[in-house]
Amino acid sequence: MTDNKDCFKPEDLSDFDWKKELGAPGAYPFTRGIYPDMYRSRKWTMRQYAGFGNAEETNKRFRYLLGNGQTGLSVAFDLPTQMGLDSDDPMALGEVGRTGVPIDTLKDMERLFDQIDLGKVSTSMTINATSAILLAMYRAVGVKQGVSAANLSGTIQNDILKEYEARNTYIFPPKGSMRLITDIFQFCASDMPKWNTISISGYHIREAGATAVQELAFTFANAIEYVRAAQSSGLEVDSFAGQLSFFFVAQMNFFEEVAKFRAARRIWAKIMRDQFGAKSPKSQTLRFHVQTAGSSLTLQQPDNNIVRTTLEALAAALGGCQSLHTNSKDEAIALPTEASALTALRTQQIIAFETGVTNVADPLGGSYYIEDLTNKIEAEVEEYLRRIEEMGGAIKAVESGYIQKEIQDSAYEDHQDIERKAKLVVGVNSFIDEHEDEINVQRIDPALEGRQVSALQALKESRDQEKVAAALANLHAAANSTDNLIPLICQAVECYATVGEISGTLKKSFGKFRPMVTI
Repeated sequence: MTDNKDCFKPEDLSDFDWKKELGAPGAYPFTRGIYPDMYRSRKWTMRQYAGFGNAEETNKRFRYLLGNGQTGLSVAFDLPTQMGLDSDDPMALGEVGRTGVPIDTLKDMERLFDQIDLGKVSTSMTINATSAILLAMYRAVGVKQGVSAANLSGTIQNDILKEYEARNTYIFPPKGSMRLITDIFQFCASDMPKWNTISISGYHIREAGATAVQELAFTFANAIEYVRAAQSSGLEVDSFAGQLSFFFVAQMNFFEEVAKFRAARRIWAKIMRDQFGAKSPKSQTLRFHVQTAGSSLTLQQPDNNIVRTTLEALAAALGGCQSLHTNSKDEAIALPTEASALTALRTQQIIAFETGVTNVADPLGGSYYIEDLTNKIEAEVEEYLRRIEEMGGAIKAVESGYIQKEIQDSAYEDHQDIERKAKLVVGVNSFIDEHEDEINVQRIDPALEGRQVSALQALKESRDQEKVAAALANLHAAANSTDNLIPLICQAVECYATVGEISGTLKKSFGKFRPMVTI
């Protein structure tokens, strides 16, 4: 994407309508930002991603980060929770609490947010196939704390299409998954109006090997499917579009990333206004979270990762993100230690409070190079979207394997560039240090898995089994009808049905997704 020109000049943008395509911050097409004053009135939300061991251990990390100035929570769930498996399922053996926090029942969610007022903090939950279940649990904890559902704020990722394309933590086929997503849209529109019902994610698409253009193109193709599905279920676009949010990566190509975020706002505004007829400015604005790139972090010379993360976070800030997670230096090796997580948080705080980049909206706007990059990214994304539309949309493109193959090909090309040193990575294929010191890494106590399983089994024995059975039966009946499933999932959660039991009940109606192999 980056041009190897000596410099960029006014004539490079001779056909560019500056007034029409840029506008002012806070005004359509929002190229320069979604708010008139951007960070001058409010900094981005500093939302460090955390979850490991069990609910109690993760709760300690949450309270530590909040005590050190973090302004929002972001929950990482372990693989069994993401896949709809309980901790005592044989398939979960060895994975409980490894890549995130295990949540089996409402009791775990209560422990996770112990001494944290959900009326005063917004929470992002990186969960997809089981997002409806975890949302129901979060809602129940808030109500138990005395916070009405209407006042709970946060986000669930809830983006299943990118799971089929890049990440693979799916359970149900697209039809059942899309139904759950639109049920969440409908439920939250009236019950949880402050909640972001989906975070449509380009992050995992890019981390799987996609280019910057593919990241935007496939993300927006997925978003178009979600909007269409919601409209097909009877929802008016302006009744739910304001609760849509996005999740992108910040990679190491600094100027390309800034331009990517600016192009993304413009593309989405045009899609919502021109394609879907959204009238409300809130429906046309792209609100997005950014995480710095895990794939850019290296096992070798891990202290260098602090520099990488700083540059990526700066690109996110200059690009106008609404919230940000900065990766820790040791994440190429293990889950972050408390000390490295604090350094990552301090990185954001230094950028926000010491550099002056928050003093003006869109500081790089008007640069010939940035505007040229923004235009080129926009044009290439629109060409991808046109191609996917000709296939019948993102679901058809997923089912045919097209998107997966595009990502795989880009990942292979990038790997080849590193192998032949066309792309230099310090410490990996250049400036190598043969005598590196070991660093302290976070280690998960293996005994925590046994404790989680024992606690789950004890809860199963103490709960009202008749209530659980009745709630699951009601959910199964509703899944075979056209009723909204979220109230039934809430009922099951509140009588301490497990993630695995609820997922298993839905699987009886929806089936299980089997992927197409692409070569």
